[in-house]
Amino acid sequence: MASVNKRSNSQIKKTYEWFDRRLGLAKPLTEAAQHPTPERSASWWYVFGSAATVLLILQVVTGILLALVYSPSAGEAWGSLQFLNHDVTLGWVLRAIHGWGSDFMIAIVLMHMVQVFMFGAYKFPRELTWIIGVFLLLLTLGMAFTGQVMRFDQDAYWGLGIGASILSRVPWIGGSLVHLLLGGPIIGGQTLTRFFALHVFIIPGTLLLLVGLHVWMVLRLGINEWPMPGRIVSKATYEREYHELTEKNGIPFVPDAAWKDGVFAAAILLAVIACALFFGPFGPTGQPDPTIIQTAPKPDFAFLWIYAVLAYLPPDLETPFIFIAPIIIIGGMLLLPLVAGEGEKHWKRRPVAVLMVSVIAVTLAIFTHLGTYTPWSPIMEAWSAEPIPTAYLQHRSPLERQGAIVLQNKQCRDCHALGGVGGMRGPALDSIATRMTEDQIIRQVLQGGGNMPAYGKALSPAETRALVAFLMTLREKNLAPAVDASRSLAHSGAMHVPVATTR
Repeated sequence: MASVNKRSNSQIKKTYEWFDRRLGLAKPLTEAAQHPTPERSASWWYVFGSAATVLLILQVVTGILLALVYSPSAGEAWGSLQFLNHDVTLGWVLRAIHGWGSDFMIAIVLMHMVQVFMFGAYKFPRELTWIIGVFLLLLTLGMAFTGQVMRFDQDAYWGLGIGASILSRVPWIGGSLVHLLLGGPIIGGQTLTRFFALHVFIIPGTLLLLVGLHVWMVLRLGINEWPMPGRIVSKATYEREYHELTEKNGIPFVPDAAWKDGVFAAAILLAVIACALFFGPFGPTGQPDPTIIQTAPKPDFAFLWIYAVLAYLPPDLETPFIFIAPIIIIGGMLLLPLVAGEGEKHWKRRPVAVLMVSVIAVTLAIFTHLGTYTPWSPIMEAWSAEPIPTAYLQHRSPLERQGAIVLQNKQCRDCHALGGVGGMRGPALDSIATRMTEDQIIRQVLQGGGNMPAYGKALSPAETRALVAFLMTLREKNLAPAVDASRSLAHSGAMHVPVATTR
């Protein structure tokens, strides 16, 4: 038995030596694994980068498996996801892991960026490492956005339509950009093909290339030392001081520091799997229907804050914000290490940096929370004493007029405007029947949702029936009533991109 094991080990050794003689990877891989790390940098604060890399690998693997079944066709994409959800063994789990992995990856990359910023790791000589990190964050967000389009459901279709409408506002080249994005003047088969290429080939390929460069630069320049108050970064002395520090108390990355990275990455993977099993995959919601233009598509969680910001902005500020704010934010992040490449690293000596991170975090949290609701105006004005305009009572049945009385008596107009008069906490009711079906109105009245409380216990069945009957008459310019987008409807007519806003 011992001789068999000896021959087996000898054969493995020969095979290893055969490959290493030709590839020459053993020495650089060993040096990379054992590169000296400042002892205090072997901390739980330094594990986010490795976790983000592991999540990227998870996304690539699950994405490849999904691509084996997914059909990037406007007519078949929605159906292929339904097939994955219901007919492929554990297909829904695979979709859920891929979806939740995307959200976790965005969160981890953001945490990594914050940690790097707070620890001053963007300063000399790691300026380019930070700049590459900014592009990695943008590409991660790009992966998430194109992933939502891959679902090609009602939210994705109209969200893409709104995005095209916004892009068309770019002076001079707006039309050309829309054609480039959609593959033509309308949302169609070419649109999904282009986004599929972006999501599966272009963005992941660029991500993997930049991650490789990012890791190589970390190995080349070393892991940022633990910031100490009063330890100033100077281009003239920093590299010598860092070398002396690693010589004095440096430890090999593997295994002394790597075990924390491995434990944290494993915990994140388990969290992704737990969310996938408990919450399931994202969508798809109703099939994309170009005939339903009264809709309010919402983006995925990572972009809810943008959705809320744009919804609360005055209309005349929307376009300037869309085109100016991103340039300022991204430009500031790219220029940061170039204008502040020296000086103090410790967060206690950088109160402006701490305040900036705190304000940004609170702002993102607030707007993300607001984005989970319909982003109604926060203005609250009570107009219950104003009578229902007579135009809304003409040609109404007795039941519908009784519903108008219920609307008045229950003070619904404290929150909802009618005929331009009333509160603005909730949406105006003038065209409610073109935005919501009868079933949706009943459910909203009885169960509430968003910022609206439930009125199921405050209304009798007769009052509810009368109120809903009146609300179903509120359609501007005699538009057709709303229909359920989740039902498959047969409509003729070409697909088109609406001139819409995010409001």
